[in-house]
Amino acid sequence: MKADEINKLYFDTVDSPPVQFDRREFIKKLGGGIIIVFSLSQLAFTKAFRGKDDEDYPEFNAWLRVREDGFVDCFSGKIEMGQGINTSLAQVLADELEVSIDRVNMIMGDTDLVPYDAGTWGSMTTRFHDPLIRAAAAEARLVLIELASEKLDVPVDQLEAIQGKVVVKSDKSKFVTYEELTEGKKIVRGLSEKPPIKKPGEFDIIGKSYLRRDSLEKVTGKALYSADKQLPGMLYARILRPPAHRSKLISVDTSKAEAMTGVKLLRENDFIVVLHEHPEMAEKAVNAIEAKWEIPPSKADDETIFAHILKTATEGRVRHSGGDPEQGKKEADLLFEEEYHDGYKAHAPIETHAATAVFEDGKITMWASSQTPFGTRKEISEDLKLPLEKVHLKQIFLGGGFGGKIYNQQAVEAARIAKMVEGTPVQLMWTRKEEFMYDRFSPAAVVKISSGVTNDGTITFMNFDAYCSGARGTDPFYNIPHHKTTTYEGSEVHPFFTGAWRAPGNPTNTFAREVHFDIMAHKIGMDPLKFRMKNIGDNRARRSMEVAAKKFGWDTIKPPEGHGKGMALGIDAGTYVTIMAEVKVDITTGEVKVLRVIVGQDMGQVINPQGTDIQAEGCVNMGLGYTLSEEVKFDWGTVKNQNFADFQLPLFSTIPEIIESVTVDAMDEPPQGGGEPAIVSVGGAIANAVFDACGARVHRMPLTPARILEALKKA
Repeated sequence: MKADEINKLYFDTVDSPPVQFDRREFIKKLGGGIIIVFSLSQLAFTKAFRGKDDEDYPEFNAWLRVREDGFVDCFSGKIEMGQGINTSLAQVLADELEVSIDRVNMIMGDTDLVPYDAGTWGSMTTRFHDPLIRAAAAEARLVLIELASEKLDVPVDQLEAIQGKVVVKSDKSKFVTYEELTEGKKIVRGLSEKPPIKKPGEFDIIGKSYLRRDSLEKVTGKALYSADKQLPGMLYARILRPPAHRSKLISVDTSKAEAMTGVKLLRENDFIVVLHEHPEMAEKAVNAIEAKWEIPPSKADDETIFAHILKTATEGRVRHSGGDPEQGKKEADLLFEEEYHDGYKAHAPIETHAATAVFEDGKITMWASSQTPFGTRKEISEDLKLPLEKVHLKQIFLGGGFGGKIYNQQAVEAARIAKMVEGTPVQLMWTRKEEFMYDRFSPAAVVKISSGVTNDGTITFMNFDAYCSGARGTDPFYNIPHHKTTTYEGSEVHPFFTGAWRAPGNPTNTFAREVHFDIMAHKIGMDPLKFRMKNIGDNRARRSMEVAAKKFGWDTIKPPEGHGKGMALGIDAGTYVTIMAEVKVDITTGEVKVLRVIVGQDMGQVINPQGTDIQAEGCVNMGLGYTLSEEVKFDWGTVKNQNFADFQLPLFSTIPEIIESVTVDAMDEPPQGGGEPAIVSVGGAIANAVFDACGARVHRMPLTPARILEALKKA
C-alpha cells in the first residue's frame, strides 16, 4: 500500500494535515474499529535502549487497529530493508489475534502515519517489538471476545477467537465475525500489563515458514526504492565533492557548467550543486567545474593505520573482569600472546544512499533510504530550521542498510537543495564513489590477547585488549576464572567517519578470540571443538556448538588433502552462533575456496524458519567479503576505492555451494536477534579452516592470497 493510499484511507484526502503525535488528536482522525495503543517504554527491558530523543515521545510508540472490514493495520516506526520484518511481525500479530496473515497490513516508517521509533538497528525489532505487538494483539482479541459475549449473550469463558471469528466453544456453528463486532464502533484501549498470550503449543502461524511478503514485488522489479521515485518536473542533483576528507576549497570556476544547456547551478558557500532533468547531464556538469582544494597531510594509510591506532587509542575502559590474571599466569603450563588486525570495511549496499524530495508550502516531503526516519526528520528540521511537523519522510523500501543508513547525510543534502528550488522536486542518489567516500566505515581495529592454558586444555586466564572494536561480542561466556577485557578509543584516531557496521565491532572481536582459541587448542594437540566444550560456561553456547557439529559432521568427516575445517563461536543480539566451515586452499596462489558452511544458532523462539535461513545465508555471504577480500584502501582522508572493481565483493562463483542453517529447538524461550549474529563468526571459522588446510596462520583480515602466502613462508 502506497503512502498516499494510506492517507486516503485514514485521513479522507491526501491533503489532510499530518498526524501530530498527540494521542487524542490521532485517535480523532481514525475511523471505526478497535485500536490498541502501546509504548515501548511499558516494558522495563526496553528502557535501556531508549535514547535521549525518545524521551520527547513518551505517549506511545506503536499501535494496531482491527478495522470494520476485518482487516488489521499494524503501525510501526520500524522499516523494511530486506531483513523480512514486514513478514515476521505480521506473523506474530496474526497468530495472536487469530486472523489470516493475508489480512494484516504492515504500515512502517512513514513519519506522518506511524509513531516515533529510534530506528531499525541492533537486531532489536524481533526481540523488543515482537513481544509488544503480540501483547497488543492479545489485548485486541480480549476486546473482541468481550464484545462477542454481549452480542451472543454468552459468558466470556465460553467463547474463543478462531480465524477472524469469535465462536462458542461448545457449538462452533454459533459465532460472530470481527467485522460484525467492529462495525459502527470505535473502541480505544491501552495495553494492559500482562495480557494472556499464546503458548508454543498453541501457535498456528509462529514457527512456520512463510514466503516474504515483498518477494513478488522484488523479483519482478515492482518494488520502489528512493531513486525509483519519479515526480513531474523532477531534477537530478549532483554535488561538487572534495578529493579527500577535511579538504578546504581554495578556488572554483563554475562557468563551463553554467554554460551547459538546461543546467541550474546553486551555491551556498562551499555547497555547490548542479541540477538537470537528465542525471547524465548533471554528472557531466559537475565534472566540468574546476576547483582547487587544500588537502590535509597524511598521518597513516591502510598499512600503517594499526600502529597509528595503538598510538592514539589510549582512552581505556574495563568492560569485564574476574579473578586475578597474574594468578592465572602462575597456574598455566603454556602462555600465549598474540595481536590481531582488521581493516576498515564499507557497507557496500546494492542501493547507494538516495533521497527524493520536494519543498512546497513550507514543508519537505521526502522518500529516503534511511534506517532512522525520525532521526533523519530531526536532522532536516534542525538544518533547515523547520518545525518537525513540516518534515515528512514517506514509507519506502531500502536496498540494504547494515547500519550504514542510520546516517543520512544525503537526505539533509537533498532537503537543502529542494528548499533552494522551492516547488521543484529533486533527486539525489550518491554515486558508488560518493558512497565509498561518505560511508561510515566499520573501524579498523587492533586486538591484543594474552592467555594461559594447562596441558589438559583448561584456560587459566585471558587478557583481551580491544583497540577501536568496542565491547560487543566480548561477553565472558567461556568459563575462564581469571580474565579482564579492556576497550580503548581515542578522539583523533580515524581519518574519516566510522560507525555501525552489521554487529558493530563483533566480527573483529570474535575473529581475534576464536583464532586465539584455535592457536591454544592446536598447541596442546586438542580438537578445537573439544577444547571449546571443555572451557564453555554457558549452556546456550554449548547447544549452538552441538547442533552445528551434528549438522557439519565435525567428528566424522575428515577433509581431503588441501582441505581444512574450522569453527568459531560467538554471541550477538542475544543469539549464540557457531559457524563451521570447510575450505580448499591453493598453496601456490594463496586462493581460498569456501566449500561448505554450517550455521548453528541458539536464538530462542524462531518466528519464520525460512526467514532465519535467509538471514543466515546473507550473513555468511557478507561475512565472506570481510574475511577474504573487502578492504578499504586509503591515504589518510583520501579514499582510494571508487567502485566494486577495487572493493571485491563475493561473487556467485566464490560463495559456497552449501550454506545450511540449523537452530536449537527453543520455542518456549523469548525470540532473539537474527539479522546480525551469524556474521560475527565467519571470519574466525574460515581463518581457522585455512590453517587446518595448509598451516597458514593469518592474524589480519581480510585473508588475502598475499597474506596467506606470507603466512605459509613463516610456517
